[in-house]
Amino acid sequence: MWSIALPGFGQYLNGKYVKGTVLLILEFLINVQANFNEVIILSFHGDSLAAIQHTNYPWLMFYPCVYFFAAWDAFKDAGGGKDGYSFLPFVFSAYFVTVGAIYSSTLTIFGVLWGPVWLPMLFVLPGVIVGLVVQVLCRWIL
Repeated sequence: MWSIALPGFGQYLNGKYVKGTVLLILEFLINVQANFNEVIILSFHGDSLAAIQHTNYPWLMFYPCVYFFAAWDAFKDAGGGKDGYSFLPFVFSAYFVTVGAIYSSTLTIFGVLWGPVWLPMLFVLPGVIVGLVVQVLCRWIL
């Protein structure tokens, strides 16, 4: 799952060089336009307010979709995801993380403003859980 490290790496390992290059370019474009590296550094230093101020949210909102698509695509190309609904945990994770990014400048949990890095990361787990539940329901109903 090299796509967890950087979108596109998993595609390179699977021999999908064009797709990997496109995803890698998209990752760099979104990263630079969203000021994401600076935001990550500020977040790791515990300065959520500065991270929020430096974030270009319209660009940051693209990142979860590219990230989770790259992870799912690499997983599928490596032989996983043979079930027709295996994409659902990835899709719901992308959705929940995007929602987390949208609310990251205002939503507090336990009185803490988590900011544009930590809050979306907290939203991954509910996204995976909802995706798995929907996946089971789809298998059962359909």
